Amino acid sequence: MYVKNFEVRWSDIDANRHMANSAYVNFAGHTRMGFFEELGLTLTKLEEYHLGPVVFYEHIYYFKEILPGTPVRVTLELTGLADDGRFFEFRHNFYDGKGMHMAHCEMMGAWNDMRHRKLTGLPEDLLSKFDAVKSMDEFRILTKEDTRKFAKQPKNLV
Repeated sequence: MYVKNFEVRWSDIDANRHMANSAYVNFAGHTRMGFFEELGLTLTKLEEYHLGPVVFYEHIYYFKEILPGTPVRVTLELTGLADDGRFFEFRHNFYDGKGMHMAHCEMMGAWNDMRHRKLTGLPEDLLSKFDAVKSMDEFRILTKEDTRKFAKQPKNLV
């Protein structure tokens, strides 16, 4: 399990004087990018392959409010990956400094080919980096159908 530690800053607070939902998204995103960096998917490496991560959805479940100055530990577990690495799924948990479970996040994303602006799989040398981190009990192989499980479709106004 990958872990990143944060402290809630004033800029992370909303009008209710607790951590804003946008801060949860930012902390989760920062944790994922740290995970990618440690795997060797650095910004330089992603640029070399013309790759960029895309978020399909992030579902956050809030259990307890997080207040300013609170130390926050965000965990990351890889729960799914397509055979070619095109799609990925992560689970994040948010804990305070005492280990209290404050929130849970489930997200799914994919890799975008920045030249052609379409989804793409990972080159083998990048895909192989995920082998050591996908051995958890709940890990599954993702398919395109998994990206449609919520069946949301755009509805144009025109």
